[in-house]
Amino acid sequence: KDMGGAAHAIALAEWLMARKLPLRITLLVPAVENAVGPDAFRPGEVIATRQGLSVEIDNTDAEGRVVLCDALTYAGEQSPELILDFATLTGAARVALGPDLPALYANDDVLAAQWLDAGQQQRDPLWRMPLWRPYLRYLTSTIADLANGGPSKMAGSVTAALYLERFVPAGLPWAHLDVFSWNEADRPGRPAGGEAQGLRAAFAMLQARAARGRT
Repeated sequence: KDMGGAAHAIALAEWLMARKLPLRITLLVPAVENAVGPDAFRPGEVIATRQGLSVEIDNTDAEGRVVLCDALTYAGEQSPELILDFATLTGAARVALGPDLPALYANDDVLAAQWLDAGQQQRDPLWRMPLWRPYLRYLTSTIADLANGGPSKMAGSVTAALYLERFVPAGLPWAHLDVFSWNEADRPGRPAGGEAQGLRAAFAMLQARAARGRT
């Protein structure tokens, strides 16, 4: 399941290229080995990120956001028109919305509305969640700029998105989809196993943006 976000990003890029949409895209897949070993990070360690922010490792199982933040920083360095990311980031999103509704976070209302509208049109539903910035207090560290997690069990999906937002340049439209990417059991038309969520909506949104760019 942890490869679900990367699978979505790769599939979207492949689809955009196959349809030859007039878009210039950069696909980034931050991939690491999630295993115990002599080089694995430990609770309480402080690591340096590409952006220069220091991060205290509070939760070693929150490794996805630690690698994704560097990818977001690199993406921002390319000065794109927008950044989209997909990640099977938190169980908290499933607690809040269940397995069928990916949690959408965005720092730009227009971008969020476009993705949500495309989801309705494609019957590929999403649900927008708030970037409630006061919850950054749950990522406070006394030894680093921020922590990758915290002791509170509240707002876990929101705080994960807030962590990622810290690595997106100010003013750059960005949207993050916290996806489950999985069917736990067979359903009509949806066999057990990997499941694309928000992918058709993302393609339709970018297709519409490309069409507007030509007019």
